Amino acid sequence: MQTTLMTLILAAEETEPLIAPPLVIAGSMAGIFILLALATWSYRDVANRHSHKVKKTASHDAGH
Repeated sequence: MQTTLMTLILAAEETEPLIAPPLVIAGSMAGIFILLALATWSYRDVANRHSHKVKKTASHDAGH
């Protein structure tokens, strides 16, 4: 029973081709990761650029 089930699973998987070769899929995922890393890196100094706005409300009550 188990052998027949495994044979069916393997046969079904063999008939389904990939969209692209594995190297292309891995390369596109790496490219997406690099683009997201660059987007994150571009925001690295936003808090320091706007520090003059934070100094006014740096107290604990924050104007409430």
